[in-house]
Amino acid sequence: MRRMTIAALALIGVFVALYLTMYKMGVIGHLACGFGSCERVNTSKWAIFAGAPVAAWGLGFYVATLVVAIAGTSPSLVHRREISYLLAAMSGVGVAFSAWLTYLELYVIDAICRYCVMSAVIVTAIFIVSIADVAMQPRVQPRVQPEQLPE
Repeated sequence: MRRMTIAALALIGVFVALYLTMYKMGVIGHLACGFGSCERVNTSKWAIFAGAPVAAWGLGFYVATLVVAIAGTSPSLVHRREISYLLAAMSGVGVAFSAWLTYLELYVIDAICRYCVMSAVIVTAIFIVSIADVAMQPRVQPRVQPEQLPE
């Protein structure tokens, strides 16, 4: 259930990041931003990271998270702690990146984008659910080899 929750949150994140990516790539003319300064944030020099739009990085993150979360619901992977750790690590990086972007919005760009705030909330929720998933996974007891059994 937790991984399906992560998948649902990631799907919402895909739509938010896709909308911003489409704007940044010129597919849509302007952002529908009832409050805040979405266009100011998304046209700033900080809207590009490592040669690609920040929104595209977010889109990639959300798609990867969606794929891992859905794969993690398969019967062969549902009890694998590695999937839980991977989702927690991925979302931890997402939270850190989102915190840096929020800092830039507040103290450097001096403008807030409501879609960026929505993305920050989504990635934080994914992180919280991922940590719960790690905590709730059963601990696997190491197998004892027959030669290690007491006589």
